[in-house]
Amino acid sequence: MIKSLIGFACAGALWLAVANGQVSTVTGSESTGKITDYTPDSALVLDTGSGEPVHYKFARKVTYVDKDGQTIQTPALTKNLRVKVHYLKQGGDMIVDKVTLAE
Repeated sequence: MIKSLIGFACAGALWLAVANGQVSTVTGSESTGKITDYTPDSALVLDTGSGEPVHYKFARKVTYVDKDGQTIQTPALTKNLRVKVHYLKQGGDMIVDKVTLAE
């Protein structure tokens, strides 16, 4: 009974948000640049050419792929390596879930 009431309340809130045009899809963004700082399994800083370094945090599970799109089990990320990152914004943080080696 309680699960039904919670489900009904959530569905009502979703309908109200849709009716008011407040629903957005979480798709993420991509950015390309050279690694200026890297902490394995934790963080990455990219020089994207914008003049300011861009700081990213890693998600719990990050997928690493080579330039051909093949998954890499143990990436060899180093400073000055060119990469493309796919990330989601969570609050003020950019959380990386995919790193593609560009070189």
